Amino acid sequence: MDIIETVFVRNSLIVAFAAIGIVMWVSYFLANKLTAGRIHGSAIAIALGLLAAYWGGISTGGTRGVADFALLGGIGLMGGGMMRDFAIVATAFGVKFSELKKAGLAGAISIFAGVIVSFVVGAAVAVMFGYTDPVAITTIGAGAVTYIVGPVTGEAIGASDAVITLSVAAGLVKSILVMIGTPLIAKSIGLDNPQSAMVFGGLMGTTSGVAAGLAATDPKLVPYGAMTATFYTGVGCLMGPSILYFIVSAIF
Repeated sequence: MDIIETVFVRNSLIVAFAAIGIVMWVSYFLANKLTAGRIHGSAIAIALGLLAAYWGGISTGGTRGVADFALLGGIGLMGGGMMRDFAIVATAFGVKFSELKKAGLAGAISIFAGVIVSFVVGAAVAVMFGYTDPVAITTIGAGAVTYIVGPVTGEAIGASDAVITLSVAAGLVKSILVMIGTPLIAKSIGLDNPQSAMVFGGLMGTTSGVAAGLAATDPKLVPYGAMTATFYTGVGCLMGPSILYFIVSAIF
């Protein structure tokens, strides 16, 4: 057992890939058998990941979820920003620029419209729950943009850890809703070509949600939706702690 533990700890990243692979297999199995494909396997995997993170925190008293277990320490690296950004960039390489140009002005407008509408909805919910501090309102609103924009904005304007956590939660809820809802509404909104996928990615913005939702709809559309969703995240990170924060400060 000591030898096995030593090998696992020394090869923690390989163990992390194996563990995530098993979780993904189980998630897609449950999606196919229990929901007949109506709920995408990625959504189930994220739910299982959240439960595992909660259990890991309870069991170890740490702050890194299951990564606080020595045998699963590699998940901390695999789930970090480096791997995430690598995956986003790798996905973007699947885009054909001839199709990207066809999105034109509509694609650009969708990015800014998506950021602003999501922020307004998130900020309005924050106000409804009694928040009056511009920093808190802006951070939670930014979280509704994506769970990446929320922490970036909160750190930049000095939000508390509790508020930043709420912003991440708001972004995760949005991501899961987009994952589940995309294949259900795809036909009714004409989400069946690269141009509509780019506009959809620009409006929704959550890269993980859009990618998983489009994968359940048509895998060929994933790179196009992920491309504009990635730009959306960048625009949100720029606008959140600057223009949007100034506007909220002026109102409150």
